[in-house]
Parts: sequence; structure tokens; C-alpha cells
Amino acid sequence: MIFATACGVVINNQTTSLWQPLKDCRLIKHVMGETCIPKNPNRIVTVSQFTLGNLLVLGLQPIAGASALTDLNGFPSYLEPYTKNVAKLGNQYEPSLEKIALLQPDLILGWEAIRKVYPLLSQISPTAVVTWKGTSSWKEHFQFLAQALGKEEEYQKAWERYFQRIKELKTALNNRYKDKKISVISFGSSYGIISWVKSSFPGSILNDIGLQQPKAQDIILPRGDRIYGISEERLQEVNGDIIFILTLRERDSKKLEQLQNKTLWKTLKAVQQGQVYTVDVLTWLGSNLIAADAVIDDIYRYLVNTP
Repeated sequence: MIFATACGVVINNQTTSLWQPLKDCRLIKHVMGETCIPKNPNRIVTVSQFTLGNLLVLGLQPIAGASALTDLNGFPSYLEPYTKNVAKLGNQYEPSLEKIALLQPDLILGWEAIRKVYPLLSQISPTAVVTWKGTSSWKEHFQFLAQALGKEEEYQKAWERYFQRIKELKTALNNRYKDKKISVISFGSSYGIISWVKSSFPGSILNDIGLQQPKAQDIILPRGDRIYGISEERLQEVNGDIIFILTLRERDSKKLEQLQNKTLWKTLKAVQQGQVYTVDVLTWLGSNLIAADAVIDDIYRYLVNTP
């Protein structure tokens, strides 16, 4: 039996909710059905780092949130300035139900990966589960949250700021990379090299800027944002004039070092031209406009300020 305790109350599949039905609420449809959520929640818990970032963009301060990866307890560096007072709930696949119950939230927002514990979360507080199809659904995810929380004005202003930054970046680039191809890759523990395509979060930002990706990445996948298992023999598929490598752990750096010793790696244009850049994977896959800001900063750093 999965359970959590709050003020001595046991939460399990046979008990009733700890919260009373709301009189003044907004009925929304989501992945798990319908939920009437408070119109002005002030104790929001997020069980998805993507949701956490998007709430911060909308000007809301969650009281707690789950981290992105199973082996990381904290939040990504790009979110650190905004999350000093946000309690940590463990990883976003298996959040601590006990911690959530003790916090007594008035709203829980999560993603599809927590379907199994939704019945338990919904006993603690009104809970909505947001669609997530990978980073390709980041704009849809943001729009859902804005509409559900009645933050359409903040939503519109956030996009206006984003496109203003895109416009300024285009001016700074001044067509220098008009005919160049920008490749985005990362490493998987059992997937080999991962190729991030146009429908991914970083791919969509590059597209908004007007930067092109190699032919194999210049695609919109129907339900996805990446191509797994690019072998060393297929490196030409991710060949570009510039390569951004998304890294996080020490093992990523080791894989890159191993790759750099391969003859095929040395034949890539970006390698020969000295335009291979490592960037933070949690930022480049952050899937919210705070992360997009940080990605734009990286592009300024490496494509505008680099001779």
C-alpha cells in the first residue's frame, strides 16, 4: 500500500480526501479527467520541473517542486535565482507524497509521468495533470497552465518579451550564420548519441531565430523531439558548422573525451573550425521561457561574442 501521512492522517487508495470541496473554483479538463481548482491558489506544489519553470514565468511562486532527474535533488542552475524558497520534493517521477501532504497545498500541478500516484495526490489537494509529449509540447504545456490559472495576460507578456529577445538576437547575428547549420546533440547512457530535432525545445528556439539545423535534424517528429542511437559511424548525420553538446554529468564529459579521440569526430566541420560548444542539458531542455532566456544567452555567448 502506497501512503503518505499528514497531521496523523493516512493517505491511501481507500480513504476520502483531506480537503473539502471548493465553493469558488475553476473547472478544468486535463489528462486524468476534470478538476475544480481554486481561482487564486497561493500554496501550489509542482510535480514537474517544466511546470515549475512555467509557473515562475507566469509570476506564481510554488511552495514546493520536484527536481528533473532521479539522481538530482536540487533544481537546475538557471532556476536557482527563483527557487530559494521552494521546498524540494525529490524527483519528478516519484515525488515524496509525505512531504506534499505535510505542506498542505491548495493545488497540485503535475505531468503525465505521475498518472499512477494521481489518485493519492488528488486526496491531498485538487490536482491537475498536464499533457507532456516531450520537449516538443512545451508551448502547449505553457498555454494550458496559463488558461487553467487565469494568467492569460502574463502569458501574452511573456511571449512578447521572448520574441523581443529573438528580434534583438537576430539583429546581433546580422546574417552571419545565414548559410550555416547548427547541430544539437547529447549523450544517453544506453542510447548512444542523441540528436535533437526541429520539434524539440532547443530546435524550436533555433527555428524562431532563423538558424538552420542539419538535414537529419531539420524535421518535425509527430510525437517526439529526438532521435536515439546515433552511432559513431553515423556522425555525419549530426554534422554541422556549429555543434552544441548538451552535458550534465561527469560521464557525459568522459564520453565526449572518448569521441574526440575518434578519427570520424575529427572530420566534422564544427570540430575542424573550432565551433563545438558544451552547454547545460537541463537548461537546453528546460522547456519554459526562463530556460529559453538562458539558451538565448548561450547563443549570444558562442555565436555573437565569439570571433
